[in-house]
Amino acid sequence: MPVITIDGRTIEAEAGTTVLEAALKAGIYIPHLCFIPGLEPYGGCRLCIVEIEGMRGLPAACTTAVADGMVIRSDIPSVNHVRRVTAELLIADHDGDCLTCTANQRCEFQQVVAHLGIDRRRFRPGTRRITVDLTNNFFIRDTGKCVLCMRCVRVCDEVAGVGAIDLVGRGYESRIATFWDAPMAESGCESCGMCVDACPTGALRPKEENLPPAETIRTVCPYCGCGCGLVLGTRSGKIVQVRGDKRNPVNRGQLCVKGRFGLQFVHSWERLTSPLIRRNGKLEPATWDEALSLAAKRFTEIKTAHGPDALAGIASAKCTNEENYLFQKFIRACFGTNNVDHCARLCHASTVAGLTLAFGSGAMTNSIAELEDADCILVTGSNTTEAHPIIALRIKAAVTKRGACLIVADPRRIPLVRFARLHLRQRCGTDVMLFNAMMNVIVTEGLQDHKFIAERTEGFTEAWEVIRHCTPEAAAPVTGVPAEEIREAARLFAHAKQAAIVYSMGITQHTTGTDNVLALANLSMLTGNVGRRSTGLYPLRGQNNVQGACDMGALPNVFPGYQRVD
Repeated sequence: MPVITIDGRTIEAEAGTTVLEAALKAGIYIPHLCFIPGLEPYGGCRLCIVEIEGMRGLPAACTTAVADGMVIRSDIPSVNHVRRVTAELLIADHDGDCLTCTANQRCEFQQVVAHLGIDRRRFRPGTRRITVDLTNNFFIRDTGKCVLCMRCVRVCDEVAGVGAIDLVGRGYESRIATFWDAPMAESGCESCGMCVDACPTGALRPKEENLPPAETIRTVCPYCGCGCGLVLGTRSGKIVQVRGDKRNPVNRGQLCVKGRFGLQFVHSWERLTSPLIRRNGKLEPATWDEALSLAAKRFTEIKTAHGPDALAGIASAKCTNEENYLFQKFIRACFGTNNVDHCARLCHASTVAGLTLAFGSGAMTNSIAELEDADCILVTGSNTTEAHPIIALRIKAAVTKRGACLIVADPRRIPLVRFARLHLRQRCGTDVMLFNAMMNVIVTEGLQDHKFIAERTEGFTEAWEVIRHCTPEAAAPVTGVPAEEIREAARLFAHAKQAAIVYSMGITQHTTGTDNVLALANLSMLTGNVGRRSTGLYPLRGQNNVQGACDMGALPNVFPGYQRVD
């Protein structure tokens, strides 16, 4: 590891990191505005300049890689003088009404100004155009508070993959704008709010966020199956701030529009605040003791009169593992029946059946984070951008940052098609034929992983007896996908060193759902893309704990750990 010295302090820095990253990790503050973890170095604000022995000028710390033996001076009069002038030029055109700004005391620009000891405006403001855009449903865009750090533009392009905003104009007329200067509501903005989270000032701020939080609580987003981590800021029992949890391995601080702006329903006046008991045909509030006593009495009466199988329970894929385990245990031990189920019956029961048969476990074979390192990703039966937005970001990153090959097999032109090398538009219900035809090409052209098949699989000969009839020419009229496209998809998938398959309920919610899952499992095993990093199958669940509910036995046919009832 390179050993560097910053302001007389010797530290070890990770190879490949920048001077600014090394300093911040060591607890040494260097003023900056344009830097943000996870984005490519930009060097636009020129506030993180430092003096480095043996190097000409004052390089930006955020774009300068560390080297062993580097001696860096960041807090000296000559450097701070240049920083101060740069900051004062920004202050001249900045709306300085900090007391009424919702970013007050959380503004990074304030922190920079305080660190540099600036207490007045030294330069007269320019004549740039200032607009306040209120058209977006969730956030405000105020150009008067913008310092042109480009964080919002870069996060929209590099992370979200949307590119709804960019830097336009030249010189003093430079500003952040949408295409043709359209209002945000009429732009390509998806309202994910990543730009709001990235903004160091109050130029982009939530409409509903006015008070600073008194305390923070870490929790999990209640919406889709991604299971993103949230950090909720609360005050007087109400949510006043929502941030992504940067420590969560799933979303790493990123959120979609639902997770960031869609939690106000918790304060709805329609929410139940007490149990209700139906009296004279009308639901009326009751105490917990009354409700529990009545429920226990009625359950006992039904069990005595009609037997335990007259009772049933529906678990929840939005509850924790502990809650689901206790629920299924209550149904089985107290009711005396296996009539317990949850939403996996409709969405991913076929995944549990298929993957258990193929691999012995009905779970995702690899972690979500590994998707970014895949060389080829096959997405089928999943409108990932809409249904699992944060996982879609991983797929986009694999394509845009690492050059991964994306194959989309879907009758619809989903948003991910914009990033795809190949789009296979198969007819509904012909998925097995399509995947079998791909396997036919792989075996016919000798692209299968012979060693993996021989050492780690069984039943290849029997499978080939079925697959050999599914030639691309035979599959084309059935699936509607041209034979050459099937061949190209098969070759792309087979030649990849690390190929992954992402699928969701477009594959599983069929009468042939289990067969669809097994066909995908066979495709992975045929090419040896199981049991290694950034390979395997990624079934995307409908709720954030479908997997846990299944694991805990909230199913009628299995006990916890998938021990069969029969």
